[in-house]
Amino acid sequence: MKITKASLHAVRFPLNEPFIISYATYPDMPALILVLETDNGLVGYGEAVPDEHVTGEYFTAAFEVLKELFLPAIIGMNPFDIESIHSKMNALMARNPAAKAAVDIACYDLMGKAAGQPVYNLIGGQATEHLDYPKVLSIEAPEIMAEKAKKAVEMGYASLKLKVGKGQAQEDVDRILAVREAVGKDMPIRVDVNQGWKSSGIAVAAIKQLEGANIAWIEQPIRMGDIRGLAEVRSKTAVPIMADESLQSMEDLLEIIRLQAADVVNIKLMKCAGIFHAAQMAKTAEAAGMKCQIGSMVESSVGSAAGYHVAMSRINIESTELTGPLLFSEEIGDLTYKHPYVFLSGKPGLGVEVDPVQLEKLTVKKWTIEK
Repeated sequence: MKITKASLHAVRFPLNEPFIISYATYPDMPALILVLETDNGLVGYGEAVPDEHVTGEYFTAAFEVLKELFLPAIIGMNPFDIESIHSKMNALMARNPAAKAAVDIACYDLMGKAAGQPVYNLIGGQATEHLDYPKVLSIEAPEIMAEKAKKAVEMGYASLKLKVGKGQAQEDVDRILAVREAVGKDMPIRVDVNQGWKSSGIAVAAIKQLEGANIAWIEQPIRMGDIRGLAEVRSKTAVPIMADESLQSMEDLLEIIRLQAADVVNIKLMKCAGIFHAAQMAKTAEAAGMKCQIGSMVESSVGSAAGYHVAMSRINIESTELTGPLLFSEEIGDLTYKHPYVFLSGKPGLGVEVDPVQLEKLTVKKWTIEK
């Protein structure tokens, strides 16, 4: 089996409402959808959601990297040769993990379809029975977040994820405590600062005010790359710490383990170049006695399903939050959500049916290469 054609779609997914986090506000979500075809008639889908603030990739630049470098290089290759495919991409250009993830995910979709198996059966099998996800709340005034949290509980969500980190840390503490008061003491609350508290001193002072609020964890309170600072925050506070933006590669993971900088790590396919490396990183974390989450860069059904396949295959991945499709007013796939659970179809590959008409409708730029 050989890859004979690649079609790249630059799309903008419309959001139900703006997505607000510490470092950006998104009116829509730019993404790249990759379609790979093989000489035996199979079609595989991949996705890249570049983030200039985290992975160092920009939407239009990632399109050109795929067009000029990665896709011409993999035409004619067997998608099962995934190690060689990653090696070839790495030799052509360092980093650019989201662009590489698009190729990786499409190859796994093809592998699963060729084998007649869902992707999780290719990387470990079904290690968990249920996949759930939280209700994610963007940064707003404390009373608004509290009201939305109450509605989420009424709708049947089993956990909440609060985006904070914009403005003063004390304002975030007020937001978090307002939500806790609104939903009661037992509702699991995850807090994602997205690097917004800047320094370890600010983070420690904020977290100490939350130690009695039964917070599941505080995610990436300080700037990415400061793993020593993250270790300091963890050593001085009693709330579990999750590493997110600081974890982009296996080297980062090994340093986090060495410095005991986090209780939990958030693995994202867009940060680590896809399924291949995500599964390896989860296994490495397991060897260190560390739990994992598969997180989201707000992908469509394609990228979200890929993340859920990894989560399904690893026993130490205990949480997921791939909720992109729920945030879009228009989508291209059919990944099934029924809160608080998401359901993989069990069909070969990613198990997602992509609507080609909808894909073309949302496409703002397209490029194709064929051999």
